[in-house]
Amino acid sequence: MKARVTVTLKAGVLDPQGQAIEGSLKGLGFSGVASVRQGKVFDLVLDGASEEEARIAITQMCEKLLANTVIENYAVEISN
Repeated sequence: MKARVTVTLKAGVLDPQGQAIEGSLKGLGFSGVASVRQGKVFDLVLDGASEEEARIAITQMCEKLLANTVIENYAVEISN
């Protein structure tokens, strides 16, 4: 089973890397970019788990390691 976890900063949390990317894009002539927020993507392959078991395991992974839940949100997509 495959899963993708997308981790993003919560609204209101400063994103200096996103601001640097935004400035660089504008410097390269991409003037239509109003805002940039950066994040992380994790692609996981899980052996022998049902979708429900996989979702539980991935949620625990996110809560313990993949996301800093104080300042980040995460979303889980599971496919076969």
